Amino acid sequence: MIGSLEEEKLCPLEAFQLLKMINNKKARKVKLDKKEHKALVLWAADCAEHVLPYFEKEYPKDDRPRKAIEVARSWAHADIPMVMKEIRAASLNSHAAARQTNNAAARAAARACGQAIATVHVPDHAFAAAAYALKAVEAAGPVQPGPRLQLRLQKKSANVAKEREWQHKHLSKHLHSKLSI
Repeated sequence: MIGSLEEEKLCPLEAFQLLKMINNKKARKVKLDKKEHKALVLWAADCAEHVLPYFEKEYPKDDRPRKAIEVARSWAHADIPMVMKEIRAASLNSHAAARQTNNAAARAAARACGQAIATVHVPDHAFAAAAYALKAVEAAGPVQPGPRLQLRLQKKSANVAKEREWQHKHLSKHLHSKLSI
């Protein structure tokens, strides 16, 4: 699977959060109407775009992840049918950008964008977009051994929790309760 979470190494906190989101069987079985689906696509795009600066800072001329978000938003804001060829291309291009970097935060941000556009085709990808956004935040602050290591680890953990809180805040209350997240 392109952009598989299994290929990434996860810290225990992050692994718990990712599993909680992705394995939410109740959320995965929920049927969404078109309006709800579009709202979920926009939320996934918001989650990805929130961490996109980690990628764009490292690769300012590579617009593949940004294009994926733009395609997702275009579909959600217009009353047009999904064009699978376009969705697939935008997702694969974003994941290709992720594979071309050694920067973990940039890679996770690009993967979040690839998952956000994939939400147009399969709503469950929204959870992966949010999970990769959390991964980008977690990876953004490498923790060097030394004095005050525990303090730096706590700050890193707090940043991930803050991002998750931001994600919850930006998901509509209706979808939040319907998806039980």
